[in-house]
Amino acid sequence: MLQKANDLLKTYFGYPAFREGQESAISAVLERKNTLCVMPTGGGKSVCYQIPALMLPGTTVVISPLISLMKDQVDSLVQLGIDATYINSSLTNQEASERMEDAAAGRYKLLYIAPERLESPYFTGQLGKMDIPLIAVDEAHCISQWGHDFRPSYRHITKMVDGLAGEPVMLALTATATPMVREDICSSLGIRKDHEVITGFERKNLSFSVVKGQDRGKYLKNFLKQNKSETGIIYAATRKTVDQLYENLKKGGLSVSRYHAGMSDADRYSEQDRFLRDESAVMVATSAFGMGIDKSNIRYVIHYQLPRNMESYYQEAGRAGRDGLPSSCTVLYSPQDIQVQRFLIEQSIEPNRAAAELEKLQGMADYCHTESCLQETILRYFGETETEPCGRCGNCTDTRESEDVTKEAQMVLSCIIRMGQRFGKAITAQVLTGSQNKKILEFGFDKLSTYGIMENWSAKDAGSLIEFLISEDMIGVEHGTFPTIYVAAKGKEVLKGLRQVHRKAAVRSAEISTKDPLFEELRALRKQLADEASVPPFVIFSDASLKDMCLKLPQANDEFLDVSGVGAAKLEKFGDLFITAIEKFMEEHPDRQAIFAKGDSPKKRPAAKPTSDSHLETHKLHLEGMGVEEIANVRGLAISTVENHLMSCHQQGMPVQFEKLVPEEFIPLLEKAVEEAGREKLKPIKELMPEEVTYFMIKVYLIMEKSRMLS
Repeated sequence: MLQKANDLLKTYFGYPAFREGQESAISAVLERKNTLCVMPTGGGKSVCYQIPALMLPGTTVVISPLISLMKDQVDSLVQLGIDATYINSSLTNQEASERMEDAAAGRYKLLYIAPERLESPYFTGQLGKMDIPLIAVDEAHCISQWGHDFRPSYRHITKMVDGLAGEPVMLALTATATPMVREDICSSLGIRKDHEVITGFERKNLSFSVVKGQDRGKYLKNFLKQNKSETGIIYAATRKTVDQLYENLKKGGLSVSRYHAGMSDADRYSEQDRFLRDESAVMVATSAFGMGIDKSNIRYVIHYQLPRNMESYYQEAGRAGRDGLPSSCTVLYSPQDIQVQRFLIEQSIEPNRAAAELEKLQGMADYCHTESCLQETILRYFGETETEPCGRCGNCTDTRESEDVTKEAQMVLSCIIRMGQRFGKAITAQVLTGSQNKKILEFGFDKLSTYGIMENWSAKDAGSLIEFLISEDMIGVEHGTFPTIYVAAKGKEVLKGLRQVHRKAAVRSAEISTKDPLFEELRALRKQLADEASVPPFVIFSDASLKDMCLKLPQANDEFLDVSGVGAAKLEKFGDLFITAIEKFMEEHPDRQAIFAKGDSPKKRPAAKPTSDSHLETHKLHLEGMGVEEIANVRGLAISTVENHLMSCHQQGMPVQFEKLVPEEFIPLLEKAVEEAGREKLKPIKELMPEEVTYFMIKVYLIMEKSRMLS
């Protein structure tokens, strides 16, 4: 049986051997054992049910919440000569009915369905008429209430199976499941504990890094400039931030798409399709995008803001490098990202699950402040105990020496104790740095011996040290409506002088770039073929296959079959075209030297136009809908000058649309900060806000608040 499976793997998929875990999962299915398969994103989970589907009689049903994945996988299977289809909300009733009739007639080997379909007794009744030997439950963590993406419709799977005439084998698949979630999956689907195939969570081709203390906008601009020929995803926490990034990148001349739940279905599909077809190089999106996107050549994933939890982060970061080639995953961290995510959790999660979600959020903050190996930190989160440093993440490759911060750590820990161990991180940092915050004065914290003991530090830097000590388990966090911090066991050892504390500064991200001219020519050929077939480019060949062609330079059919990802079907369809392209390239470039294109010289900002009553010109553009940055670029002015113009207009009684000058997601954070720090001084408010919030935005918010109070 396994020999036949190997033959099918080579014939249809073009791979010479199974990856780790695939053969074990396939063997278990063929032995009719209900099985849980845990593999990292890009580890090849789909093969674990696609190969058995070709070997078993009848139609394998794949349950997946991912509409985009269904289409991509069905397109890929059809390209390989395998009969497959999907049924989900993107189809009309007539289309769905016709596909179900064909499925009942045995036309398909694989039928992908959305879990919501299982809520319909009529639909499950139709499934009962089919010969179903195997049910694959993709993204199986959705069945667990302890998972990061619980879907109630997944709870209907067991009832559906009970209504089938035969007893199909159950294969549950996931990439992100903690031990608790795995136990819940097995319990829900009747899988024995010893029927788990877990290959480990490590992605050896990914390099992880965290960037702290930098201007995110500038970092992103420089990164994209250095990697303009590569494909990537930028995740943001809110729709507003996605829209702002999209507009800024688009104005910068980048080919960019966007995706979030506030867009229409048609616009989301169109933008996603552009990205999949390589018509745009960058996708800016909320977490609504990407789960199950089977695009193999994504070279980087950047989280512009802190993700909500490790499960979401690892799944989203796992969009990168699905073809096995080196790729980077970067979090751009700002301390107040925690407040943004906390607000989103409180708004969207039921109270009985909020505490657990807040604890997971703290886990992400710990990840951003640890100086241990980042990959190792992720693996331990998912229950792996025998781990070692990866040697490639931002922390592992940072060669700077650690500084002894034991004395500063003792200051922090002592202050927490003197404050009664019942207050949060922000106010503790303010006490340490001698803030005049009214709450500090009301509580009498200015009388403590630790008040102002770190007056040469900013509150932001003191807060960062507190976060680091939390990540090192020296400070604990009590989660609730108002999280509080306390000195943990390791922290007590530090206070007693029994433990030293060493710390490095922020680390830089690994950068990627591909400069092989043959690769670029093959990529252009792939794009042309993909457009002709109306499929995404990676359906033709993955980046890994193109790289292997560049390495092996096949110039005959048997040589082309040796390329990773090339099977008989792809040889027949595309072999001649790619072999011809390679032969032509070799004639023109016998030495295989790379050709590097020189970048454009930086554009200079136009000189400011002399204008009388300059603020009136600014006001005119403001009323036409231009933002502050846009006005500055058009007029050749500094941003601060434009901001001063608008303030002058307000003071002169001219109408200013202040609500458009402060991003919507910052309003609740400003409200909390003003309540805590008071309205008398701007600096205490600024210390509580993300770095993107300027003093100008704070002034604008206070003006709007005063206007509301007077109205």
